[in-house]
Amino acid sequence: MSTEQTIDTAELGEKIVGVLKTIYDPEIPVDIYELGLIYDVFVNEDSEVKILMTLTTPNCPVAETLPKEVEDKVKSLKFIVDAEVEITFDPPWTQDLMSEEAKLELGML
Repeated sequence: MSTEQTIDTAELGEKIVGVLKTIYDPEIPVDIYELGLIYDVFVNEDSEVKILMTLTTPNCPVAETLPKEVEDKVKSLKFIVDAEVEITFDPPWTQDLMSEEAKLELGML
């Protein structure tokens, strides 16, 4: 019988989302999760994380630094072995991807 601690991937996913909500787009006072920039988060049994995300525009001024910040903050979580961010523009980001909370924060509701 294995004595290794079993990691609850759902619980880990919630912790990852918690970290993502601490990262802000520097031009918009809303976190990247509520902005709808995070398309998917995958956690495998080895506690390796892959995050599929987009940017508000392909020319986003933080295109170089934001994915690295996401990787570093997710890697800092306990039990995470590695984290990789993949940037995609398919589908392109639109304001429709923002949460109600983000829209309210930005006065769009």
